[in-house]
Amino acid sequence: MWSYVDRENEMEITTMRGQPVGCLGLAGSPAMDRVCARLAREAGVNYFFFYNNSFTAMIEGVAEVLKENRQEVCVATGSEVRGRRELRRYLEQVQKRLDVEVVDLFFAEYVAPGDDMDEVMEALDELQRWKQEGAIRYVGATVHSRELAVELIECGRVEVLMHRYNMAHRGAEGKVLSAALAADIPVVAFTCTRWGSLLEGHRDWQGPVPKAGDCYRYALCHPAVRLALTAPQSAGQLRENLAVLEDSALAGQEKDAWEEYGALIYGDGQDAFETEWL
Repeated sequence: MWSYVDRENEMEITTMRGQPVGCLGLAGSPAMDRVCARLAREAGVNYFFFYNNSFTAMIEGVAEVLKENRQEVCVATGSEVRGRRELRRYLEQVQKRLDVEVVDLFFAEYVAPGDDMDEVMEALDELQRWKQEGAIRYVGATVHSRELAVELIECGRVEVLMHRYNMAHRGAEGKVLSAALAADIPVVAFTCTRWGSLLEGHRDWQGPVPKAGDCYRYALCHPAVRLALTAPQSAGQLRENLAVLEDSALAGQEKDAWEEYGALIYGDGQDAFETEWL
């Protein structure tokens, strides 16, 4: 059983001005309204993530935010490619689209069991070179597999881990999150609503159905999790989710109830991606 949040000694993700990132970060979704980036920033969000260049509305919104708030905002992205030239090409595209010289956090994205790990490590070494050059500030990796997550934590090349964690997917609490705590590596939690399925209820559940904010609060109450990502499609959804910034605490009874509920949702998973760590 893990204890509640105590982040006093963990490695911090900060903006260029040295401000810690907030507990909720805005992530791009394909149908996101461009205005969401500005609204999130006005509410206090200072961490923005987009998976690739296809998230046009998100990127345009973040570019507008950066014009006035570059020193106060942490912008993150990454790539699934592993080759040096391809990685550099993507970095330069991002720099141009955002009109920035430095990308705060760059992830080697979706490291999977089928990857050639020698290539992954070479890609991480390349990202470390970018950091030394000043083109990026943090090197990260995103992964669903628990075994690979631990390997990345222990390899010494990764400073931030992005990992799946929610009421239904709790397997990371064992080796992954404990390893991250031991290594002082902050974890960014994603798929906190389990692709929306946690918001739909369950035929065998008689209690209240969680809202998105409850899902973020659940992820955030683990001491290894530094921030949770939200990817709303509309300004209305964003406004609801932003309430987490005011109150991210989760009572012990709530935690127990949500874990019981999450087990039901997990048990209904029909797809291997929902029930296995790939």
